[in-house]
Amino acid sequence: MDTTLLLIICIVLLALAFDFINGFHDTANAIATSVSTRALSPRVAIVLAASMNFLGALTFTGVAKTVTKDIVDPFTLQNGSLVVLAALLAAITWNLVTWYYGIPSSSSHALIGSIAGAAIASAGIHALNYQGFIKIIEALLISPFAALAIGFLMMTLFAAIFKNFSLGKTNRGFRYFQVFTAALQSYSHGTNDAQKAMGIITLALISGGFQTTTDIPMWVRVGAALAMGIGTSVGGWKIIKTVGGKIMKLQPVNGAAADLSSSLLIFTFTYLHLPVSTTHVISSSIMGVGAAKRVRGVKWGVARRIVITWIITLPISALLAALIYKIADLLF
Repeated sequence: MDTTLLLIICIVLLALAFDFINGFHDTANAIATSVSTRALSPRVAIVLAASMNFLGALTFTGVAKTVTKDIVDPFTLQNGSLVVLAALLAAITWNLVTWYYGIPSSSSHALIGSIAGAAIASAGIHALNYQGFIKIIEALLISPFAALAIGFLMMTLFAAIFKNFSLGKTNRGFRYFQVFTAALQSYSHGTNDAQKAMGIITLALISGGFQTTTDIPMWVRVGAALAMGIGTSVGGWKIIKTVGGKIMKLQPVNGAAADLSSSLLIFTFTYLHLPVSTTHVISSSIMGVGAAKRVRGVKWGVARRIVITWIITLPISALLAALIYKIADLLF
């Protein structure tokens, strides 16, 4: 079998594996609040999230095209198939390590950092598409701060509207509302996160000479959507516990405010064709909601650990991908 074709087959399988891992790694964030407030049982939440993720993944392709062409130029990238292979191996490794320790790190940071690191190892710093790469990094940096602010404002608004309602009735009503917000959260997750695997498969197809446009093939869209949906059905209880309970003690009104805030922000960036970290957005929304309720109610020690992981993911995944690329280059 031709070496290039063999690499492409490996990349497709690894990209689908990445989406599967993303399903139980990142989707846990999408249902964490509804499970923690007991608005949904874990089983029902996971089925709901899997279904909505699948639908969301099939709806848009803008983010996938951004991943395909804005980090590196797929038409001129040297050893493009090997670059993508190294990037996927690095991103999957980092995702599994952070999942094992229950740390809600960013799959987006891991994948984007890995592509950049492998590309630089292949062709030097000039391999990066500076304008597109900086635009993506800006989105990744701005989104958690925006989520923090929106979560704060959303919770402040809810507190003002429902200040004269009894706590019992309010919590009961928001527990029902959380079924909707959990579905919305999972759908928005699919519209952004699932597209990253679609983009990297298309990048590999172009680099390997199997495709001449940045359009996302339907089989790639369906495959990535299925992989994420199946991964979601496996669940991610460790990360649910971290996001849903260790950042702050959640009540239904807090969970609904966080879900609604993060969903709106993810939809906004999806509309702008920009990949964001759903992990960052959801965790930051919860912090914003908690700060609006009571600043001391947020467990900032856990939040600090999460933020540190956010910061180190890009450089570690980039270095890991560069190392894997150098090893793979010797082997192939």
